[in-house]
Amino acid sequence: MVQEYSGSGDPAKSLELLWGTQAKPTRGPKPALTVGRIVTAALRIADAEGLAAMSIRRVADELGVGAMTLYRYVPGKGELIDVMLDTVYRELPLREVDGDWRAKLDEVARESREMYLKHPWLLQVGVSRPPLGPGVMAKYEYELSAVEGIGLTDVEMDAAVALVNGYVHGAVRSAVEAAQVIRSSGITDKEWWEAHEPLLDKIGDTKKFPLASRVGTTVGQEFDAPYDSSHGFEFGLAWVLDGIATLLKDR
Repeated sequence: MVQEYSGSGDPAKSLELLWGTQAKPTRGPKPALTVGRIVTAALRIADAEGLAAMSIRRVADELGVGAMTLYRYVPGKGELIDVMLDTVYRELPLREVDGDWRAKLDEVARESREMYLKHPWLLQVGVSRPPLGPGVMAKYEYELSAVEGIGLTDVEMDAAVALVNGYVHGAVRSAVEAAQVIRSSGITDKEWWEAHEPLLDKIGDTKKFPLASRVGTTVGQEFDAPYDSSHGFEFGLAWVLDGIATLLKDR
């Protein structure tokens, strides 16, 4: 469930922070902090404990200063999240890939998946109003370059990129949730199913649900779990790219 939204703060303040155009004091003591240090601390908290644990006060405690000190650098949590997002986007390697559009879009998807797995709190941020910082713009430029000149209109290029990103967002959620369940429960999926197997054998009705029983058993034997997120990602991504290929072929 989305808990926060990009662009929820003052857009002008966010853009100043993202592009480094905010006015800097010309007199007085040297600032004790920087926006970069604040964002690094916020990312450390969000990566380890989730976005709900990240607040201005918590970041201030992490840096050993009072909350009011942070407000001299960052107006509020909304603007801080905008800068956090853009900072994460700037971490993307944006690797150049030899090959056609399919190989390039495949790389776009894999880099995006790596980003979510490294920073799972990103799934808790709605980005319908993305912070238009240098990281966001570089990411979008890189993604569009994968489909430039292949026969799509500009609107279709944007839609193709959105399709791939939307697929990755949904697919990676399962992997993140599975990891969180294992971490919070302290047991693997295989251990959980083995513990419940005796009861399931007693109440399960394979005659009433023959397909569910057969397919579920096959998947469980294949992956030692009811679902394998890596296999699911590969399967789905191939079909997403096949769909774009079909559109191009029909042209």
